[in-house]
Amino acid sequence: MTTSPTQAANPEQLASHFDVLIVGAGISGIGGAYHLKTQLPASSFVVLEAQESFGGTWTTHKYPGIRSDSDLHTFGYRFKPWVGPPIATAAEILAYMDEVIEDNDLGSHIRYGHRIVRADWSSSDNLWSIEAEKVATGELVRFTANFLWMCQGYYRHEKGYTPEWLGMSDFRGRIVHPQTWPEDLDYTGKRMIVIGSGATAATLVPNVAQDVEHVTMLQRSPTYFIPGRNAIEIAEQLRALKVDEAWIHEITRRQILKTQDDFTRRSREEPEAVKAELLAAVKMFLGEDYDIETHFTPKYRPWRQRIAFIPDGDLFKGIASGKASVVTDEIERFTETGILLKSGKTLEADIIVTATGFDLSPLGDIDFHIDGKPLVFSDTVTYRGMMFTGVPNMAWVFGYFRASWTLRVDIMADFIVRLLTHMKTIGATRVEVAVPPKLKDMELSTWIDPEDFNPGYIMRGMHLMPRRGELRDWQHTQDYWNEKDEFPKIDLDGEEFIYDAAKVPA
Repeated sequence: MTTSPTQAANPEQLASHFDVLIVGAGISGIGGAYHLKTQLPASSFVVLEAQESFGGTWTTHKYPGIRSDSDLHTFGYRFKPWVGPPIATAAEILAYMDEVIEDNDLGSHIRYGHRIVRADWSSSDNLWSIEAEKVATGELVRFTANFLWMCQGYYRHEKGYTPEWLGMSDFRGRIVHPQTWPEDLDYTGKRMIVIGSGATAATLVPNVAQDVEHVTMLQRSPTYFIPGRNAIEIAEQLRALKVDEAWIHEITRRQILKTQDDFTRRSREEPEAVKAELLAAVKMFLGEDYDIETHFTPKYRPWRQRIAFIPDGDLFKGIASGKASVVTDEIERFTETGILLKSGKTLEADIIVTATGFDLSPLGDIDFHIDGKPLVFSDTVTYRGMMFTGVPNMAWVFGYFRASWTLRVDIMADFIVRLLTHMKTIGATRVEVAVPPKLKDMELSTWIDPEDFNPGYIMRGMHLMPRRGELRDWQHTQDYWNEKDEFPKIDLDGEEFIYDAAKVPA
């Protein structure tokens, strides 16, 4: 691919051209930028980020105690050893990403405060035209790119998801969503209700417990958690032996991934045994008399929804101390002073936090067009969860549910670099995926099988997502342990890849 800037009479309308345009400077975008810089040093690329800093999720969310719910040995990049505790704070993750940017001179490639509003693909030019708004001024600027690398994530950053409950306007206190946590919120000595029981609620509750009068985690149904020490024993042992950090990083990653693979397999093959182990760990913190059956025993088998790690059992310690409590019930309505539950019980509060998730936004609210026609993303079929039928020269990073998101960033980057190199070798300027004629009768279904994984945000937004086929190549399998070996073997000359025939040598 070659760089050929598009000229315009008016300098303000000049479209900057790049071989690759990366959308988003979060964990995926920074990883993608690193791999482009190191594996394709002759290519030109730019990263457009709507926020005023890198970090994505770790910049958006500012609620108390925000931390990872994946270990940083695998959530961190394969090329950058993680040397801190496995469960890290947002500040620690941002510092790690800052080092990646600084050490590899990626900052000059990032344009902050650029919100993409429209993306147009032209088959006559084999080019993406991107219109972005400078957030600070409202000025529109244009870019063109040969290839679009979508790293914007999958949820809407501007606001979180909050259900509409009866009587919300009656409540005299403050209603807050963690995704837009107010800087001026003083919860010292206040009564707080946190609605939800996912990773956000499990992080918030112990982190505010010391300062509030009392905090109640209100859940409609229980969630599985894994409490444990915020340390990896093998990493500590190797560090004590003065082993090189790069070796520690790789060995620790491999052990963690093997353990996760075993756990995922056991969750399917022996769910009752795994369930008993998870509940026994909770009981160690809360004791025999605590009603674990009501508050911590989900109705679904382990791993049908994401399982959050609770470092050092802090959530359960907060409950055991009496500063925090869990109520399992449904909301009848909000009142002036709190929440009336369907059981008839009332919870009093000064602050209600709706840790109720987020809204799925698969294409980052960008208005996509293919040759002048609006792209209906849900009409496409996914190829391995990263490319989509009818959408040329584009790949989208969607990470793993049961393993760290970033694991897919690295292996997808290898694939994209290999694809771009292959296109240059054969002289192609366009590639898209297509279901081969022999598979024209392949059964299609939803992006994710709800029987396998069914978190609320996916269920609410499934209609926005591409379809999957019944064969492995046409699914986002969520299976890192096999994909890491399968991706390098993908045949780029396979019949599912359609190149710009006019450019391919005979």
